[in-house]
Amino acid sequence: MINGLNLLFQFLDSFAFVVLAAAGLAIIFGIMGVINLAHGEFIMLGAYATTLASVRLGLPLVAAMLVGMVVTALFGLLVERVIISGSIPNAIGQRVAGRDLMEPLYDRLADSMVATWGLSLIMVQGVRITLGNSLDQIGTPLGELAYGGFSYSMYRVVLSGVALGVLVLAYLVFTRTEFGMRARATIQDEDTARALGVDTERTYAATFVIGSGLAGLTGALYAPTVTMVPGLGGSFLVEAFVAVVVGGPSVVLGTALAGGFLGGINALVSNLLGTTAGRIALLVTAIVMIRFLPDGITGFVERVRARRQEGGA
Repeated sequence: MINGLNLLFQFLDSFAFVVLAAAGLAIIFGIMGVINLAHGEFIMLGAYATTLASVRLGLPLVAAMLVGMVVTALFGLLVERVIISGSIPNAIGQRVAGRDLMEPLYDRLADSMVATWGLSLIMVQGVRITLGNSLDQIGTPLGELAYGGFSYSMYRVVLSGVALGVLVLAYLVFTRTEFGMRARATIQDEDTARALGVDTERTYAATFVIGSGLAGLTGALYAPTVTMVPGLGGSFLVEAFVAVVVGGPSVVLGTALAGGFLGGINALVSNLLGTTAGRIALLVTAIVMIRFLPDGITGFVERVRARRQEGGA
């Protein structure tokens, strides 16, 4: 029998996990056309930096989480300059050989997947060599919420509020700021945006830093709840990709709808059949969505809206 409060808390937990895991990946893919297969390792980096700052440097948990987010954002900036845009290698190439050494990976899906997959392998092995196969874990804060004969982690309930806050903040950034206007112009027509004075390279760099920072924030928030091993990013990456596929091209709305839709499926199936069945249900949902709605939920909504406008014209 399904307990209503258990189902609600499990939905909030799944919603937060999907949204926080997918937000950074969706922003980078939606604006830059780059599939970052190292996204899970960026989350791992945020979790490790948070844990090291808390356990070994003795920082309060909130300060340690800020350290995790900032470290990952700075690492993302380095990756963007070296691997994604090739700015640093090309500057060296111009000095040494008088020509660029590589083409940027913007809107080159296959090339960006290969490059970031290689980066993910280097990051996992680098952490394993440097810090070993495991790390001391931070205790989960805030205790438990008791109701009837059951209890649920209060920290996981708080995470759902943080996920909503991230969506609201992303909406405001991309609809109410000059950066958001430049980013949307770059998405719609990069050449025209550049001709109108938009520094598209700086927009891409800022976008990658924001996406990396969100990945670092996700790792920092989940550091108290996951086992600290170098491969922890894998579970986040699966949920993130499923959410991007299901949500479609609209970054904020797609992530929110995917979080609600997938969170509901995962909570219901996990409550009835267990956690493994819930994860299988997510993958089956992604396969069905690719077959019948290749542009995701927001792509379907846009098509319906376009047809209505054509019919009314």
